Amino acid sequence: MEYNDQHISIRNWAEDDRPREKFMFRGKHSLSDAELLAILIGSGNKNESALDLAKKILGRNKENLLELSKAGINDLIQIKGIGYARATVILAALELGRRRETADVIVKQKITTSKQAYEVFRSVMGNRPYEEFWIILLNKANRIIRQSSISEGGISGTVVDPKKIFKIALDYHASSIILGHNHPSGEVKPSEADNRITKKICEAGSLLDVAVLDHLILGEDRFYSFADDGVL
Repeated sequence: MEYNDQHISIRNWAEDDRPREKFMFRGKHSLSDAELLAILIGSGNKNESALDLAKKILGRNKENLLELSKAGINDLIQIKGIGYARATVILAALELGRRRETADVIVKQKITTSKQAYEVFRSVMGNRPYEEFWIILLNKANRIIRQSSISEGGISGTVVDPKKIFKIALDYHASSIILGHNHPSGEVKPSEADNRITKKICEAGSLLDVAVLDHLILGEDRFYSFADDGVL
């Protein structure tokens, strides 16, 4: 993309060329080192954009992030437009990257039985006096990506929107999900409404290639599993 000699602010660029917009719509891997650095800088000065400043910083550090990580605050503030606050943000981000490389890998729990899923749901719903609906997101190895609350209601029910369920599942690239909700009454037998929403969610999951492995209903100290009962 070509520009006139006169400086053009990032906010006046085409939307697809702005670092933040590229990050949001194309993903983090689409950005260069300079563009990622420009996001940390935030804004430029009167004569240079944040991207101009980012390129200048990299240029003074051999276009190498490892070299940049060795710089100190006093090195960065020599560049006009980079004050103590921005220099600190840049170096803090680089330090987080360094620590990430040495962090322990967390082994995520694998779900292979309804009892394991029940324990996960029980930890977040417990003996709540009102009804809640949660999902467990799983990867291809059936390991938990995360648990997510979908809705909460009153004593007799809660509204469940399948669109919200699958938006979350797709956002986190889940291969499968497990549904779960509680019955404050302690009764775990599924109602007609429970059967209908389970069928509806399973059909939507089939279309989106996100498998619904089970739906659990939690009582006080027991649970019902659609999968164990052969209904799913």
